[in-house]
Amino acid sequence: QLQLVESGGGLVQAGGSLRLSCAASGSIFSINTMGWYRQAPGKQRELVATITSAGSTNYGDSVKGRFTISRDNAKNTVYLQMNSLKPEDTAVYYCNARSYQSYDTWGQGTQVTVSS
Repeated sequence: QLQLVESGGGLVQAGGSLRLSCAASGSIFSINTMGWYRQAPGKQRELVATITSAGSTNYGDSVKGRFTISRDNAKNTVYLQMNSLKPEDTAVYYCNARSYQSYDTWGQGTQVTVSS
């Protein structure tokens, strides 16, 4: 079984920065891709960024150029550096791990609030 624990959310002013962390434990050998998704009130969950075990990254259009995803395989941790934050980035951010068998595990979510 795989567990994901997120940290780093909070309240920040527009234009500011935050860094989210997600630490994996348990069946870490099964992880292929890790990433971040977010869900704002009344909206569907959307892709923020993903990173494969080989380091290939993919970003949602709304965060390209502002957010950076990275992964420390030795620490089984994925990070999301968020710069130039906007009020529309306000959401609950969820860490995701996808196994080689395409099984998804989700973290509990961390709130990010950007004030204008």
